[in-house]
Amino acid sequence: MNSSDYPAVSVAAIEQLTARRQALVEQIGKVVIGQQEIIDNTLLTLFAGGHALITGVPGLAKTLLIRSLSQAVDLQFNRIQFTPDLMPSDITGTDVLEEDPESGRRRQVFLPGPVFANLILADEINRTPPKTQAAMLETMQERQVTVGGKTYPLPKPFHVFATQNPIEQEGTYVLPEAQADRFMFCLNTTYPSVADEERVVRETTGTSQAIITPVITGPELIEAQKLVRSVPVSDEVIAYAVRLVSRTRPETSEAPAYIREFVRWGASPRASQFLVLGAKANAATTGRLCADEEGIRRVARQVLRHRINPNFNARAQKVDVEILIDRLLKDVPIR
Repeated sequence: MNSSDYPAVSVAAIEQLTARRQALVEQIGKVVIGQQEIIDNTLLTLFAGGHALITGVPGLAKTLLIRSLSQAVDLQFNRIQFTPDLMPSDITGTDVLEEDPESGRRRQVFLPGPVFANLILADEINRTPPKTQAAMLETMQERQVTVGGKTYPLPKPFHVFATQNPIEQEGTYVLPEAQADRFMFCLNTTYPSVADEERVVRETTGTSQAIITPVITGPELIEAQKLVRSVPVSDEVIAYAVRLVSRTRPETSEAPAYIREFVRWGASPRASQFLVLGAKANAATTGRLCADEEGIRRVARQVLRHRINPNFNARAQKVDVEILIDRLLKDVPIR
């Protein structure tokens, strides 16, 4: 590792970030019961400056989680319900004619859409046509919107958390690969344990209501994201991330036999970038001063599960992506 590539990381700054992450967990935990893994991964997404695709059946607190996160970070939150009749301008905004009351002249004025917020919940994003889904591409990648030949920057920080319902496929559209690749993580929500569900029912059917207190501001979050990017990472760790991703591609000589048999196409270089960035965020939020291979493995499933495309043979033999990732993690050595 070339130390000149990274500024010195302050131990005090790392400790402060770790404390703020714990404070966020405590505030979100006031209203989101259980779901610790999804909370942890959502915070990793946030501190890494990325977007996340959340898959889960209705009623598992996906909306509540993101809304609670926006309150704990004191950010503007907008929920966009994606429907078959939603148009791109319904998301990004549009130019409207406005009459000047003094001169009586008409002029074009840009009316911002709901995407102009810090945290966006794109609910059931696969329920809208590809044309409207594509409207999110520029916002997610460039953090800007272009309407009528003019470009408008989105507020900072800017994060998209999109949901998909895995059990109701009627009236849905496959998420374009180019858009799916913009999501840093794909997170799977699961049913709560019996004890957690009993607590959910007890606390949500009474008269008391938890109040979330902001523990970090938007500007402080931006500084935390800069700190995450400054966490050192060795050439060996980067090589491990690239080695892991390259083995997901069936056309490469490094690909294992089962990848060639069951995968239509593998992950792009963006996966390698997100593996390293996720490992940095994992290190910074757990009090460590550098990213390591274990951090890569910690985020591998979230980064790869929506970037590996199984072929017909895999579906016929019921070999899902999780099985392939588990085998890759087992077969690709750290050293």
